[in-house]
Amino acid sequence: MTSTTSAGPIARHAVSRVQELAEGAFVLRIERNGLDFQPGQYISIGPTDDVNMREYSVYSPAEAPYLEVLVKEIETGAVSRRLRQLTPADSVTVHGPFGFFVIEPAQRTQKFVFIATGTGISPFHCLVTSYPELDYRVIHGVRHEYELYGHEVFAAERVVSCLTRDTTGTYHGRVTSHLRNSPIDTDALYYLCGNCDMIYEVFDILKDAGVPPENLFAEVYF
Repeated sequence: MTSTTSAGPIARHAVSRVQELAEGAFVLRIERNGLDFQPGQYISIGPTDDVNMREYSVYSPAEAPYLEVLVKEIETGAVSRRLRQLTPADSVTVHGPFGFFVIEPAQRTQKFVFIATGTGISPFHCLVTSYPELDYRVIHGVRHEYELYGHEVFAAERVVSCLTRDTTGTYHGRVTSHLRNSPIDTDALYYLCGNCDMIYEVFDILKDAGVPPENLFAEVYF
């Protein structure tokens, strides 16, 4: 069943599986159902028997025959807990895609730095698996090593994991501390996704280092 609104199509998609990634985090896979999107965009999703919906960046590659989103289960969340309980006998309602956190064809030969906190890694998982030819570096900030969701798709030499609780990552400390103590490539394109405090602080660090404002792109998660 498909309908439309002024904001785009709304459709029902069957659930394929719920894959546990780590404590409190999972990947929800649903049927593609003909939905077309650009890597980096997000969709709004919720159980079909519920009016509540939540926005999630697409996690799966653009060419995959399915859609996946990375979900952090929130104890008091109206949507994430319901999504965690779904089975292949269920379906979800999807609205979208939305957003401009994308890479245009003319940009794909440039250098990229992808900076994320937590589940903000999701659009970068989609971008890298959709465009494997990208010249990129990933900087991902989390508390614990088990929160380095989906890192197996990134080339090991291209990832900096910034851990604030565990000491097993590339860097022990916050993303912002790592950036302040590292050379900044002022020619690269910087894509930021995660909590707003991180994004505002990283924007200031990069602009103070001489990165042009037009080289900065952001998607705020919370």
